[in-house]
Amino acid sequence: MNKQRTSRTIKPILDALLIVMAFGLAYYLRYEKQWFREVELAYRVPFSVYLPSLLGLTVVTVLSLWIEGAYRYKRDRPLTGEIVTAGRASLIGITLTIFVVFLAYPGYYSRLIFGYAGVLMVLFLSIGRAIERIITIWQHRRGKGVTRVLFVGAGELARSLLRTICARPELGYAVVGLLDDDPTRSQTDIGRFQALGTTDLLEGLLAEGDVGEVIITLPWSAHSKTVRMIELCNHYEVLVRVVPDLYQMSLSRVAMDTLNGIPLITLKQPSLREWQSVLKRIMDVAMSVLVLGISLPIMLLTALAIRLDSPGPIFFRQQRVGQDGELFDLIKFRSMYEDAEQRVQELKDQNEASGPLFKMRNDPRRTRVGAFIRRVSIDELPQFWNVLKGEMSVVGPRPALPSEVAMYEPWHLQRLEIAPGITGLWQVSGRSDLTFDEMVLLDVYYIENWSLATDLVILAKTIPTVLMGSGAY
Repeated sequence: MNKQRTSRTIKPILDALLIVMAFGLAYYLRYEKQWFREVELAYRVPFSVYLPSLLGLTVVTVLSLWIEGAYRYKRDRPLTGEIVTAGRASLIGITLTIFVVFLAYPGYYSRLIFGYAGVLMVLFLSIGRAIERIITIWQHRRGKGVTRVLFVGAGELARSLLRTICARPELGYAVVGLLDDDPTRSQTDIGRFQALGTTDLLEGLLAEGDVGEVIITLPWSAHSKTVRMIELCNHYEVLVRVVPDLYQMSLSRVAMDTLNGIPLITLKQPSLREWQSVLKRIMDVAMSVLVLGISLPIMLLTALAIRLDSPGPIFFRQQRVGQDGELFDLIKFRSMYEDAEQRVQELKDQNEASGPLFKMRNDPRRTRVGAFIRRVSIDELPQFWNVLKGEMSVVGPRPALPSEVAMYEPWHLQRLEIAPGITGLWQVSGRSDLTFDEMVLLDVYYIENWSLATDLVILAKTIPTVLMGSGAY
């Protein structure tokens, strides 16, 4: 049974059961627990009397959810949107039921029970959708129920979609690879997304039957080629989607407007608006003051341990590249021996990172204390001072070295549009286990889709990531 059929058959039945459970609990709270107002024995109504109204409530609510599109499978439907839809349908169901019941039987039924039922229905339906989302994400992370998608075109449009796939694994996409006729793109992987070659290989890949969906992101100049590919996908009965080419710009950076029915397109830079920057700065300052105050005893103990463990300064300062390419001195607790920078060249052949990054799981330059404080991220606490000074943000892209930026490709520079962060999407999505290209994809996705809620979610995910030491080395 496919996802669309499951959504249209099983979900309405489960919602109906949740509504019945919510009403049953409402009846128990009203007549057994007698919340807020006691019920005299003479006015107690058997549950069987409510069955007709419960049936009507269930039918109306499920029908409202159906009309609202709650049972149409949509891959990128946000959980908040589903909860709002559930709340709206519950309100319609309760309002209509109360109107009919008290019009036909004035003064006979309890009004409070319908109030309880309305609140509990929203709660139960919301929890049900949250559980469904958790199960779906769990399955997708293990490769179950995913759609194997092949990209034709590896330019900016493709990278924009890959950013979303990286940042939102719950969407359930597994990228087979990328095809492009550009000689460099056809041979250059983007993170873990493999470049398979030119578009001439499309038919062979479709014939193998390992592709469930094809996304075409070719430029407008390849119109005739795009048409031929669509016909090829239709022949092999593979779903094909075409991303409209707007000068190879990321669609999240496109604002649409109309003038007397004529579409007007505005191309935006991937940066935060002024009010967003102010809000983010307020949160940065408040959190930095809080963290520095609370962690002061930990930092004092760490400073003492570093001093006793190995010769050298307590703090490590290093020049990094901030917003718009501005240089600043990043401060951390020293976790390596004093000659660590001079030993990079001799260890280059053991580099385990991709792109311009240098990382080693068992770096011999680390001290005993350094290995521990890096694993639990204590070494990064002094960076909140960089945040207070306005050089960094609590959440943002990873702060880059000037030597790394010198090796950037043009599309990598987009990550410098905002201040670097102590944590970010890269931190909660794999940290050091990510390839450099994947890290950049996540950074640019974060910039293009910033919201205060996004920052709060990343901060919440950072805590277990740090405690478990995932990807930290």
